[in-house]
Amino acid sequence: MGIRLSTAGESHGPALVAILTGLPAGLALERDAIDADLARRQQGYGRSPRQQIERDRVEVLAGLRHGRTLGTPLALVVRNVDHRNWTWGMSPWPPEGEPLGKGTKPVTLPRPGHADLAGVLKYGLDDVRDALERASARHTAVHVAAGAVAKALLLAIGVEVSGEAVDPEGLRRRIDAARAQRDTVGGIVEIRSRGLPPGLGSYAAREDRLDARLAGAVMGIQAVKGVEIGEGFALAAKFGSEAHDEIGRDRRRSSNRAGGIEAGISNGEEIIVRAAMKPLPTLMKPLRSVDLASGEPAEALVERSDVAAVEALAVVAEAAVAWELACAAHEKFGGDTVPDFVGAWRAYLRRIDWDPS
Repeated sequence: MGIRLSTAGESHGPALVAILTGLPAGLALERDAIDADLARRQQGYGRSPRQQIERDRVEVLAGLRHGRTLGTPLALVVRNVDHRNWTWGMSPWPPEGEPLGKGTKPVTLPRPGHADLAGVLKYGLDDVRDALERASARHTAVHVAAGAVAKALLLAIGVEVSGEAVDPEGLRRRIDAARAQRDTVGGIVEIRSRGLPPGLGSYAAREDRLDARLAGAVMGIQAVKGVEIGEGFALAAKFGSEAHDEIGRDRRRSSNRAGGIEAGISNGEEIIVRAAMKPLPTLMKPLRSVDLASGEPAEALVERSDVAAVEALAVVAEAAVAWELACAAHEKFGGDTVPDFVGAWRAYLRRIDWDPS
């Protein structure tokens, strides 16, 4: 069956929920480690005041006992503290009494670059909020919690995953300029995965290719508009003699232009994934739009937003890559328990005579 992840929740709803199935039993989890990743996601230059409102912490409702997984579905919850201001506006049932707090009026001013207009058209909605609440990047918090679980599983076989913004000092200068102009900026993040052996993924079918799976996972994050593996787009300008990584007697590569993946399969080198994030679509200086209620030209919705969330994206993309690699590793090595999983990994390394160090 493999490892699977399902999530639910809205930006200003009561909570964000994740259900993780297929995890082996006996995986040790540390609450502080998961909370540390949640805190990293909330940090970063250019974040909005909401990050001071929310203090994300993970809650576990099922699948864990005394810090170890049971092999049953693991249920994670991250509460939305700000929901207290949206109780009437985001009530699951028809609210009673007079409208109170935020979200009490229908949103009819879609933002260019967001899911607002496409969402209401696709699902036949009258209120843009019914689309934007789920499309919001707020729900990436629970994906980060799931990614922390995936990193714990990967660490059992010596794999580490880390992400960071590319050229952070240059990014901060651009953020300062954008803030002064009431604008937003994007940027590029890079995720590196170390210690993965060759052989994860497959060329047998396109949906099994590890690079395709990683690209899809990262591309599925809000505001990401481009993904590359290794040198990616730069390889298009090189000759073949310059583009490929030569193989030594130890079967290691002399370079890593491929980013650790060849023909959809990990080759034992560091896996490198980069993602390009567009500027966020909620602007304090709104773009032109149309009022869906009147049909008249209008300025787009203005709602609390970050100037930039690139450093936060690095954490979210790190989680996405970790999750996909954990899925691929468990598909390869299997096991209902962590010792079974690790034992199969060690047997595989012996078979291919591979030193992970």
